[in-house]
Amino acid sequence: MRKILSLVAVIFSIMTFAQQGKVKRVAAVGFLNVENLWDTIRSADYIDGTKDKTNPAFHRSIPLDSVKFLEAEKYEGQWSDGLLVGKKVVRYQSGSEEFTPSSGKNYNTKIYKKKLENEAKVISELGSQYTKTAPAVVGLIEVENRQVIEDLIKEPALAKYDYGIVHYNSYDYRGIDVALIYQKRRFTVTNSLKKELKVYGEEGKREYTRDILVVTGLLDNEKVAFFMNHWPSRRGGEAASLPKRNAAATLLKQQMDSIRTADPETKLFAMGDFNDDPVSASLKNYLKAAGSEKDLSDEKPYLNLMYPLYKKGVASLAYQDAPNLFDQIIVSKNLVLDKNPKSYSVYKAEVFAPPYLVNKEGNYKGYPFRSWNGDQFTGGYSDHFPAFVILQKEP
Repeated sequence: MRKILSLVAVIFSIMTFAQQGKVKRVAAVGFLNVENLWDTIRSADYIDGTKDKTNPAFHRSIPLDSVKFLEAEKYEGQWSDGLLVGKKVVRYQSGSEEFTPSSGKNYNTKIYKKKLENEAKVISELGSQYTKTAPAVVGLIEVENRQVIEDLIKEPALAKYDYGIVHYNSYDYRGIDVALIYQKRRFTVTNSLKKELKVYGEEGKREYTRDILVVTGLLDNEKVAFFMNHWPSRRGGEAASLPKRNAAATLLKQQMDSIRTADPETKLFAMGDFNDDPVSASLKNYLKAAGSEKDLSDEKPYLNLMYPLYKKGVASLAYQDAPNLFDQIIVSKNLVLDKNPKSYSVYKAEVFAPPYLVNKEGNYKGYPFRSWNGDQFTGGYSDHFPAFVILQKEP
């Protein structure tokens, strides 16, 4: 009897090992527009161009009440890192006053904590139906400052995953930025930087928008690079604002091409809110993102994973009552054409729209369940559905 039991145990172990050999290692990479994640404190940006010569415009958010205690000069020039070397200045932005307890939104601690809880829930579930865990890397759009990100990753839904942060303040006119969070045990940052996107209005006046965030590192020991985007909006009309997004596409392509040329093995992920659809000129003609694998080439080395979804009618938001797929993930061709089973490749990409993220009634039925209806906090999550890509490889 003992021999039979021992034999059964051996057979069971062999079967278990064989089954484990078939299990893929997976990782989710995604992003979420957190729809105006501000703290409740009215603040400004303090820029100290004398503090760090390697980062000429050392840049942080400070409570507005503390401005009077800081050494700062009056500044009326253009806002750009290179122009602020040797200067100490304060930049006031329009969004901070809107999200305070004294504003029409009555944006208080209770609402702020609910916002954090909601966004953390969504992030923790991105791709979890495939990975059974939280995403390895997540891009964030519309964050006010580093503090709100630190508060976010301390939420119970995320705290156990030990996320790190990459964030830089931008010169955006409202004061919102993009950022990246990552599970420290899975992703190691080797370098990060922000690239200022300089765009101009009809009269040639500089308009301040979000930077492109570039982060390189090792994802489960594979070389990768992430490019977080929040391109200029369609404010003023799609056609009139298109040159600004074309400029963003040109800058993004420069950054992606630079890393790919330096090391063709690095796997690239460009993601975010592009304020354009996959078929828009900015993405097709300027970024030159292919819509299918067969269209990939040396001239078109990047694949828009959202193009097939767009053709099927999938949307991530409704802009002016029309469905759009502005939220996209674009990858380098080595993530889809490289057939080495021991390295990561794309398994699938999705727009994440579970029932709790969808409006169930009223004029906005079927739209994303957003946080704000004018000045009224709805208890919702975002005016965009998030997106993610699942990567897989042999263990």
